[in-house]
Amino acid sequence: MKWLGMFLALALVAGCSRAPQQPQGALPPPEVAVVTVATQPVTLTTELPGRTSPYLIAEIRPQANGLIQKRFFTEGTDVKAGEVLYQIDPAPFEATLAKAEANVATLRLRVERYQGALAVKAVSQQTYDDAVAALKQAEAELAMARIHLGYTQITAPIAGRIGRSSVTEGAIVTAYQPVPLATIQQLDPIYVDVPQSTAELLRWQRRRANRGLNRDGAQPEKVQLILEDGTKFSHEGTLEFRDVSVNPATATVIVRMVFPNPDGVLLPGMFVRAVVQEGVNDRAILVPQNAVSRDPKGVPLAMVVNVQGVAELRALQIDRAISNQWLVTGGLAPGDQVIVEGLQKIRPGMPVKVAASVPATR
Repeated sequence: MKWLGMFLALALVAGCSRAPQQPQGALPPPEVAVVTVATQPVTLTTELPGRTSPYLIAEIRPQANGLIQKRFFTEGTDVKAGEVLYQIDPAPFEATLAKAEANVATLRLRVERYQGALAVKAVSQQTYDDAVAALKQAEAELAMARIHLGYTQITAPIAGRIGRSSVTEGAIVTAYQPVPLATIQQLDPIYVDVPQSTAELLRWQRRRANRGLNRDGAQPEKVQLILEDGTKFSHEGTLEFRDVSVNPATATVIVRMVFPNPDGVLLPGMFVRAVVQEGVNDRAILVPQNAVSRDPKGVPLAMVVNVQGVAELRALQIDRAISNQWLVTGGLAPGDQVIVEGLQKIRPGMPVKVAASVPATR
């Protein structure tokens, strides 16, 4: 019994001196890096391709027949409203005006004589009335002659930039001819016309109606512009209107924006991309795109570390891409830890160790 007691005592001491060991072949949990989900304010935008068009446009056509004596403008320059652009030879119209003035003077004297003669019954009332009617007709012809003489100076109806002249000095032109002499386009401000599909328009309206976006309804919607070379246009525009009818051939409506263009950077017909501000989502959830994969059906998925420290697969609802992140509208909540690094080493239901927390950047 003595030896048995000593053996048990030595075995107990030896057992206490040993550290607990993991089972043979067991591996430590894989390490992962995570992003902790948090809400943040995000300005939501929609990017739409479109083309520029002039704010005002006027095709210059003569209102009188004649020969172009002089062109007063330089092609491609800015002109003011009322500025003389062309001079048509006024000589025939001046002669017509002089004839009309002489005719009016003669008939006015006749009416004055008949008026005195009518008082003493020297002429009939009918003769006097005919003279008065003839005078009024002559006065109308005189007014028309003055109008036609004014048409010999062709002026700019609007202010803007005038293009190439289709005629030179010495050319014969006709009133209201189909070919314009030149075209004036007002480029400051300038329109941007964007065709938008009816499907996208409905989605846009639904997003605005169903989400809590902060926007000032009294203020026009702000629009930014990206030029053909990828640079950002320096001036901000506003949403002007949406067309009220759908083009049946393309199933699109026209969305029109207006932009200031004081430096003349934008020219009619340029291809641009308009970025429309929809509003601000004060509680947006963003996750890095490299943390999201898709199943064969296209459903977006993410791996999350749950409260037990186990990798959990989550199906997500995604609205759009914002920079290098996804805007998530379902499947995640503030405080969730989304795995962004080490995904290739884990599978759902596997214990994991959070080695690092990656800051969520935009």
